Amino acid sequence: MNIKDLEREKNEGIESLPSEERRKFLQIGLAVTGVFLGGTVLSLSSVKDAKGSVYNASSIIPAKGQYPYPKHLSMVMRQNHCVDCERCMDACRETNHVPKGHGAWRTKIQERTVDSAETREFRPILCNHCNRPPCVRVCPTKATYKDPETGVVVMDYDKCIGCKTCMAACPYNARYFNHDKYAIDKCNFCLDTRLAAGKKDTACAAACPAKVRVFGDLNNRSSELYRILHEPDNKIWVLRPETGALPNVFYTTVSKYDKTIIHHNLSASD
Repeated sequence: MNIKDLEREKNEGIESLPSEERRKFLQIGLAVTGVFLGGTVLSLSSVKDAKGSVYNASSIIPAKGQYPYPKHLSMVMRQNHCVDCERCMDACRETNHVPKGHGAWRTKIQERTVDSAETREFRPILCNHCNRPPCVRVCPTKATYKDPETGVVVMDYDKCIGCKTCMAACPYNARYFNHDKYAIDKCNFCLDTRLAAGKKDTACAAACPAKVRVFGDLNNRSSELYRILHEPDNKIWVLRPETGALPNVFYTTVSKYDKTIIHHNLSASD
């Protein structure tokens, strides 16, 4: 398919899903509640509680054993911990040999100004490792696929022909053309670097002094990731839910008191 034709395609959204899939999606109890940086976000509040009541996390996060992968790797961003120090970006470049220039990146930080230009907010972004990734669906050579053990969206560079169709299809603009490999590249949660070496964390999560990024297995009930997603009163959202891609990168915020402690720890580490 021509990339220009693909870019003109109408966003599928969940309304176009087959009725059985749509029912399963809606049964999770998700509700759209807000906008950030011009992109819709999804609050993981149950539909009936979407107007502000405390939600029941067990009704919106599938129970252990209901994920399709032995390890369902995911990440939670504690967004208002982020102070834009960019150590995550530096660690990612070094660990994964991200080339300089040509728009190459595996993770970066978006910024916006709020409260009459008195406050800045930062949002870390990367590949969302979707459960229904459009990039996988459009790849003509199956060079991009879901790893059957972890659910991570990965690249087979030998199969990639550099057509950039997956780049056009990605709702998060999270892919780039690697001129060194002459193939498309992206974040893979350090699957072939740190995780392959036995590490338990991604480079970006390990490097963050403010502990913004929490990496883990959605199937592991003892993990910090699982705890955050099931913490009473936590408001969790994902980016661009209207695409129907079902991301595995979640966002949340913390109290002002916790944020003050994080900033103190950050200064102490400098």
